[in-house]
Amino acid sequence: MRPSVCISLALSLALLATGNLQASEPVKRPPNSGEILSASSPGDWRRIADEDLMVIELARGGRVLIELAPAFAPRHVANVKALVRGRYFDGLAVMRVQENYVVQWGDAEARKPVGAAQRTLPAEFFRALDASLPFTPLGDVDAYAPATTEGTGFSAGFPAVRDTARSEAWLAHCPGMVGAGRDTAPDSGGGTELYAVIGHAPRHLDRNVTLLGRVVQGIEHFSTLPRGTEALGFYKSPRERQPLRRVRLASELPAAQRPALEALRTDTATWTAYVESRRNRHDDWFAEPTGHIEVCNVPLPVRAIAR
Repeated sequence: MRPSVCISLALSLALLATGNLQASEPVKRPPNSGEILSASSPGDWRRIADEDLMVIELARGGRVLIELAPAFAPRHVANVKALVRGRYFDGLAVMRVQENYVVQWGDAEARKPVGAAQRTLPAEFFRALDASLPFTPLGDVDAYAPATTEGTGFSAGFPAVRDTARSEAWLAHCPGMVGAGRDTAPDSGGGTELYAVIGHAPRHLDRNVTLLGRVVQGIEHFSTLPRGTEALGFYKSPRERQPLRRVRLASELPAAQRPALEALRTDTATWTAYVESRRNRHDDWFAEPTGHIEVCNVPLPVRAIAR
């Protein structure tokens, strides 16, 4: 029997022992992702804080929800929150949609006042690696991380990399990640222009852009926007830009309008089993389990809950 199958069976038995799988049903194969999530307990999930949830409403319809990551980019997150509270983004637009790459929004002319916020900040490409940072290793070697199975993983739901030799950690450019656009100078960004990854994982941007969050719901409203025809996917004329109707923090919205979301915790046995089910797919369609996985191939489960 393959070692990976042994691991998966052991995880199944562990879930059975904790009551997360029905003991009355014999385990004929390792559980798939859907079965693991269905068998999860309430304690396996964490509530996404209203204060860290940014709600973008597009004029054409659709709502994009972004969980901010203050643990990795505290100054940029605080600045983006100040911009949102100052209504900076209201009426601005998506000005760039590059196929298989990113959607970018902000003030194309850079003329709108930023109010109490700042236009630029020192870069936050990485943070110090210390005991305050939760980290669950993925268990596979990553090409963009130190050559160890402990180098990539998840930190409170965000795909992350750590380098123990340099005592540094940073977020990984996976699909859905949100970063602060900048010019050539590293300190030329601040959050007045933001982008979300809608295509392949541009991991070559790791440690070169301040990542400050991740789309947790509604990425399809970005990924289906018309593509720009100019260089880098910029729209050719202002009338092609896709307006933002309004941008708010969930904490600013009336209670009845606030989205309520939970994300699967990345420090539980259920998460370990979920990752293993993605590493070795035993669904009927798969003829051969891969036996490996990389950090951007592990989608974070997020679900809506009642308030």
